Amino acid sequence: MPMQCQGLRLNSRPMPSSLSPSLALTLVFAGTLVATLMIRFWLASRQIRYVAHHRNTVPAAFAEKISLDAHQKAADYTITKTRFGLIELALGAAVLLGWTLLGGLDALNQALMAWLGGGLLQQLVLIAGFALISGLIDLPLTLYQTFVIEERFGFNKITPKLWLADLLKSTLMGALIGLPIAALILWLMGSTGQFWWLWAWCAWMGFNLLLLLIYPTFIAPLFNKFQPLEDESLKARVTALMQRCGFSAKGLFVMDGSKRSAHANAYFTGFGAAKRVVFYDTLLRQLDPGEVEAVLAHELGHFKHKHILKRIGSLFALSLAGFALLGWLSSQAWFYTGLGVIPNLGAKLNAPNDALALLLFLLAVPVFTFFIAPLLAQLSRKHEFEADAYAVAQTSGPSLAHALLKLYQDNASTLTPDPLYVKFYYSHPPASERLTRMMA
Repeated sequence: MPMQCQGLRLNSRPMPSSLSPSLALTLVFAGTLVATLMIRFWLASRQIRYVAHHRNTVPAAFAEKISLDAHQKAADYTITKTRFGLIELALGAAVLLGWTLLGGLDALNQALMAWLGGGLLQQLVLIAGFALISGLIDLPLTLYQTFVIEERFGFNKITPKLWLADLLKSTLMGALIGLPIAALILWLMGSTGQFWWLWAWCAWMGFNLLLLLIYPTFIAPLFNKFQPLEDESLKARVTALMQRCGFSAKGLFVMDGSKRSAHANAYFTGFGAAKRVVFYDTLLRQLDPGEVEAVLAHELGHFKHKHILKRIGSLFALSLAGFALLGWLSSQAWFYTGLGVIPNLGAKLNAPNDALALLLFLLAVPVFTFFIAPLLAQLSRKHEFEADAYAVAQTSGPSLAHALLKLYQDNASTLTPDPLYVKFYYSHPPASERLTRMMA
């Protein structure tokens, strides 16, 4: 007879001795993980070899604009980051196996069950403990990337004191924001019946929309200073561009990005009436007014083509499918045992599996969704081409081209990435493709 666990029915019927669903899931999960690792390592090795092979020659289209030293710096930076990514990839796979098939998540759950018993508190502590341990495992890699790699190539501007302050703030914000929404979703999972996943999805999407509204004015200022754009000439130019494009924003701001990094950027943030235009101070130092206007026109192109709304709509659809899938998997005993976790059954009937289901789902899904990454990257590159075309129509094409070249150079982005690597990972087209499309 099926066993119940606080509203979640766990299928515990005996399975045929040939191949149980639990063993099948274990084999599929392990096989898919190995396949994705092999593909990722192969793609990274292609990228490293391709960039190294073209390191000593600036592409002809950029020979008059980019020096050999800058080209070689970009190649070295790309190779270093890609090699470091291999270490991150290997560690991530080991940690994933440790949490799942090797029993790490199960051990943490059992220890907390013995200490706190079942209930919402135990589930929240399980999620918090998982996040804390995962963060501590990633910490050495984050430190190395910031204070060794970024420092070596002249991009790091953050001090250890500021880095620590950021860490404490982000941890506190994660707890203040993350734990309440986690508690709400866990409560919905245990209290709203068979279709809990629909209510949880509504809560999750409402939470994300709320973040879009409050992030610009309440969260972002905790980490950076935002001052109104003071350059009256640039302000007038930008305002005229937005009026010409039929776009309004709550304000034009300059962010002190230089206190953390030498990388430059500009972006829109917020939603609806809360939208803001934000320029990194590093961007304003590197580009002239015409180039800044062209970069802003590119960002306006995303809004004109409704890329933001399309991405939000895609997020809605994908998250709904994810919650529906989780709603089914969370009631299957083989989902837990196949991923190295013993469900809270038997004497623990009063202890829900909801937090276990959430964590296992978050751990397992990226392994299987890796193969759709090229499709998402291709869509993103298509959006970038459309935004470029809009910017060229609204401003100066040469100004946008010059701005892009400066940003590629200042951010040490390689001009010669491996084409196959680009198709899998690049959300933005390489410089050569963007400039060729602009000229066409």
